Amino acid sequence: MTSNEIRQSFLDFFESKQHSIVPSASLMPDAPNLLFTNAGMNQFVPYFLGDREAPYPRAADTQKCIRAGGKHNDLEDVGLDTYHHTFFEMLGNWSFGDYFKQEAIEWAWELITEVWKFPKERLYASVYKPGEGDPADFDQEAYDFWKAVFENAGLDPETHIVFGNKADNFWMMGDTGPCGPCSELHVDLTPEGDTQGKLVNADSPYCIEIWNLVFIQFNATPDGEFRPLKSKHVDTGMGFERVAGIMATSKNFTDFSSPPSNYNSDLFTSIFDALEALSGHKYAATLPENLDDISELEMKDVIFRVLADHARCLSCSIADGILPGNEGRNYVLRRILRRAVMYGRKIGLENGFFAGLVPTVVEKLGPVFPELETQKDVIQRIIQSEEDSFGRTLDRGIQLFEKIVADEGALSGENAFTLYDTYGFPIDLTQLLAKQRGIAVDIKGFESEMEKQRERARASQKKSDILVSEGESGEATKFIGFDTLADEAELLTVVPGESDESYLVFNHTPFYAEMGGQVGDIGHIEFEDREFEVLDTIKDGSGRFLHKVSGPVDGLEGQQANLLVEPNRRKEIERHHSATHILHWALREVLGTHVRQAGSYVDNQRLRFDFSHFEAINPEQLAQIESLCNQRLLENSHCRWFETDFDKKPDDVIAFFGDKYGDTVRVVDIGGFSKELCGGTHVRATGEIGFIRIVSESAIAAGTRRVEAIAGNAAYQHINDIETTIAKLSRELSVPSVDLVKKIDTVLARNAELEKQFKALQQKAAGNVADDLAANATESSGLKLVKAVVAADNPNALRQLGANILGKLGEGVVVLGAAINGKVSVVAFASPSAIEAGHKAGDIIRALTSQLNGKGGGKPDFAMGGGTDADKLDEVVENFAL
Repeated sequence: MTSNEIRQSFLDFFESKQHSIVPSASLMPDAPNLLFTNAGMNQFVPYFLGDREAPYPRAADTQKCIRAGGKHNDLEDVGLDTYHHTFFEMLGNWSFGDYFKQEAIEWAWELITEVWKFPKERLYASVYKPGEGDPADFDQEAYDFWKAVFENAGLDPETHIVFGNKADNFWMMGDTGPCGPCSELHVDLTPEGDTQGKLVNADSPYCIEIWNLVFIQFNATPDGEFRPLKSKHVDTGMGFERVAGIMATSKNFTDFSSPPSNYNSDLFTSIFDALEALSGHKYAATLPENLDDISELEMKDVIFRVLADHARCLSCSIADGILPGNEGRNYVLRRILRRAVMYGRKIGLENGFFAGLVPTVVEKLGPVFPELETQKDVIQRIIQSEEDSFGRTLDRGIQLFEKIVADEGALSGENAFTLYDTYGFPIDLTQLLAKQRGIAVDIKGFESEMEKQRERARASQKKSDILVSEGESGEATKFIGFDTLADEAELLTVVPGESDESYLVFNHTPFYAEMGGQVGDIGHIEFEDREFEVLDTIKDGSGRFLHKVSGPVDGLEGQQANLLVEPNRRKEIERHHSATHILHWALREVLGTHVRQAGSYVDNQRLRFDFSHFEAINPEQLAQIESLCNQRLLENSHCRWFETDFDKKPDDVIAFFGDKYGDTVRVVDIGGFSKELCGGTHVRATGEIGFIRIVSESAIAAGTRRVEAIAGNAAYQHINDIETTIAKLSRELSVPSVDLVKKIDTVLARNAELEKQFKALQQKAAGNVADDLAANATESSGLKLVKAVVAADNPNALRQLGANILGKLGEGVVVLGAAINGKVSVVAFASPSAIEAGHKAGDIIRALTSQLNGKGGGKPDFAMGGGTDADKLDEVVENFAL
């Protein structure tokens, strides 16, 4: 069976068992504690926890997964064996409070043995048996069902059922969350297939786990407890690459003489074909016999496996909008990409080879994951951009590494940090290079240097006080400011601030608290006998809205007050916030759907929008983006917002990067073309925004761009200032504004011509000076000497003058000094005869600058230097003698 046939037969089998076939979730996880989607069940966690009701009782899919970084990290093992991957597909079936252990076990056996025809005698099942300190009891129920299965197949359960403790047979997604006992199916891949289960969980490549049946009964809490869930669920995960590899290696179970390998399936062979064509090397499927002494052939095969795996990983992650970058999951991808580039260099692959693998990956996986086909060009361009960037520093970094190894024989933490910080070498790449040279890396020293950098970063940032921590008690404030800017409310409590500042907490408020990138409201609060200006509004960890005021607040708790938001400022904030949504839409229209928000800031004067993108936006694209935005404003489209269940939100609504959403979410729909989950305030129609003007575009990190823009009155004032400047220039230059550019071009051209003429005159004057100085040269020991303090605009002009004088002298020495911008510059020239006589320019300059409180040096024929003691310049030059 081909990989496509295997995948489809899995989905067809469970569809016949009344499972809904669902698409793979994005590799960008919803859970905030995950770097990547790393298991099929990630998207179903809210159903398992009971936070949301599952829309179907049963489901099955193939899920894209990445395990590289965090708790589940297979990166370092990739390539060295034949069954670890950073990217893989997990086939899975789930029950949400529907069927449980019996059906899961019996259907797994049916698919494996009846549909795929795995040899029954080669299969082993593991069952949870807790060790000392492990949670829960022996899984008797699972054992009984497996016992019946093996007995019905004519096999001895005592041989084919093995036990495992928490480490092997109790599945947890992370430190917290849904979990429970599991049963794993293992297959014996030895030539004879008669190991009697002795290799199960023994880390043998000849006995591989292919399917994990997790029986979710508990929720692991942060305090270490395992609490029963409201409903029992089934979560299964099968390594698709492992199944395809087993079938390919064994030729559909007819030949077990070859070592098992996931890389033998057609999921990888097409990538190997592409690598063979690029490198001229053949993939021989060898494995390292000794990791400390890998042969040249073994290393080539390791590299083939690494590149094939990493090409799939990068292609699929970028297709899901996760771009290489400098932090978190983005940095993990950059590490993987640079690891691939480094490995590729070892087999002679040139810059651009990795981007060249993308079409092969898309051809194989695109029919299953259509986003790959949609984003194919973007994926290639991003990878090419990353290759270009790393390639510019890679050679210099390797040269430095080799020099350090040759000079010191080890790699200090400081040197490792230099490779990381200056040349972009992730520490694991440095360790890889060091291991191949047989030298050590001071990891503790590296971490110390990293911590120093973090301290510098923290010191450069302004820290704001945290008034209330996440876990502190307090009832969340009800916000009513979407519909009104004035309200009467009761003061519940006062939170002390610094100096005479305080924070007032009401039972409800029209004041928007800073969150989601939108600044907090200001305004006024009126009590019966006191009035306060609201300086800011923020939100604490318990959801209370804190209204910042200044002045005495004693005795006010429990009183009613009028809360009045400053309306003009709020309106300008709303204009900029809605403009941010429209800008996001336009960016995706022009640049591609890989654009995802990476941060934002909105106030009444401007907006800032950070987003994922791999290159600078050219002026034509910026103009197109701005034009699209303003076309939408002219349409005066209606803006509406509504709350809905997270699971019932429209499919085209954008949910931001890894944000955690509750059952109920707020959708902001602008004209039907922009739909985002957002809790901020907005205009009622796009025409209220007035005008959007992009004022800058820049890079804030590799793979992340920033656009700053203005809207409403700020945009009007900006345009008005420009018009005023244009009118002033028109008056100054006595031309109509339409001819202003032409006039400025004429003035600039005339200025350039005058500068050219001026430089010619300077050169002529310098020539005259050179003639005069050469004519007045003195002679000593057969050598001519010119020494003088002259006027020069810069050190280069001084150097040019000295060269001209020596050319006129023929044989001799020239020493010149000049005071330039309060400092001293000196130059010295020596002809071959002068050098032979012992008068070297470098020595001359060192002697002169030492007397001028400076330093310098150079070659025997020319040297220059500087100093700070300008008062001594005349004396020092005058006293110089051969």
